[in-house]
Amino acid sequence: MPKKKVFLSKEAILKADDLATEDVDVPEWGGAIRLRCLTGTERDEYEASVLVGKGKDRDINMANARARMIFLSAVDEENNRIFTAQKDVEALGKKNAAVLDRLFGVCQKLSGLRREDVDELTGN
Repeated sequence: MPKKKVFLSKEAILKADDLATEDVDVPEWGGAIRLRCLTGTERDEYEASVLVGKGKDRDINMANARARMIFLSAVDEENNRIFTAQKDVEALGKKNAAVLDRLFGVCQKLSGLRREDVDELTGN
């Protein structure tokens, strides 16, 4: 006998705690960082930052792409973003590329941003 579906109310959906986090050790920085999946709005913000222009005149903006993702994903113990200003993205971009790439991979996994999605965004 098939299991009866339970349909969610608006309130149940909006109350659901669905923002996954992962604590990542970063020995190069002397500690750990907590990364949270992007919200829908943050993912749209990130994707909009990668694609510049409209229609056929779109260009790909890969400048600090990894740092921008980490900027949106890094949170404290209460899930508040720890980076808040554009200068933080620029400062992050100056950190070890291997560390940024490792953290970017965790951010991608948490947010369901597959390599195919990144390739599609960048036109690769």
